[in-house]
Amino acid sequence: LPLIKKLKIPVISITARPESALGKIASCLIPIKASKQACPFNHAPTSSTTVMMVTGDAIAITLMQKKKLQAKDLALLHPGGVLGKKLSMQVRDIMRKGKDCPELKRGSSVKKALFEMTRSRLGAVCIIDRQRKLGGFFTDGDLRRLMQGRLDVLNEKIETVMTKKPFSVLDTTPAWKVAEIMNRRNFDNIPVVDKSGKLAGIIDERDLLREGLAG
Repeated sequence: LPLIKKLKIPVISITARPESALGKIASCLIPIKASKQACPFNHAPTSSTTVMMVTGDAIAITLMQKKKLQAKDLALLHPGGVLGKKLSMQVRDIMRKGKDCPELKRGSSVKKALFEMTRSRLGAVCIIDRQRKLGGFFTDGDLRRLMQGRLDVLNEKIETVMTKKPFSVLDTTPAWKVAEIMNRRNFDNIPVVDKSGKLAGIIDERDLLREGLAG
C-alpha cells in the first residue's frame, strides 16, 4: 500500500472498515455494511461477501452504461467466454478441413462414399467437382434409405443418389448462427464453402458442442 501511494496511483476502496489501512489510503472510499453475518456464529463472512458482490456488480453495470459498452466490446475483452465466442468466432475457426473433411469427387461410387464416411466417422461426405466446387452431399441416412429397397446401390455413381445443390454455409458465417441453423433444421453436419463456392470444410454438431455453442 505505501508503494501504491508513493506512485500516486488512485485507489478506490470498498470496505466495511473506513478506519482500516485500506480505507485510509483510498482516493475514493465506498463504505459498505452488513450488520450481521448469516453464519449462526456471526463470524464466517457470508452476508458481507454478498454485499461486496452486489456493490461490485452495481459499479460494473454503472460503468458499462456510462461508457456505453456494447456486447462486441465485452467479446473483445473476454474472447474466451461464451459471449466472446458467440460474437467473434466464425465457422471456419472450428470446422473440420483437410483430411478431417470427408470429400469425394464426382464419378466415384457409393461404395467409396461409404468408405469415406467410415474413415471420417462423420456419417456424411461432400461431393466436389474438378474445381472443388461443392456439387452434392450424401449421408449415412441417405444410404440406409436407398438400401431398404435394393442392395445393389454400392456400385452406382454417387451423383445419381446424392443430394444435389445441398444446403451449405459460408466459412465466414458466425459459429453461433450455424448452431441455430443446425438446431432449427435438425442437421448433424453442414458443408462449408468459401465465397467462390469451393469446399472449405464441414461443421459437425459435436464441434459446436465442444465450444459451448450448442446443446
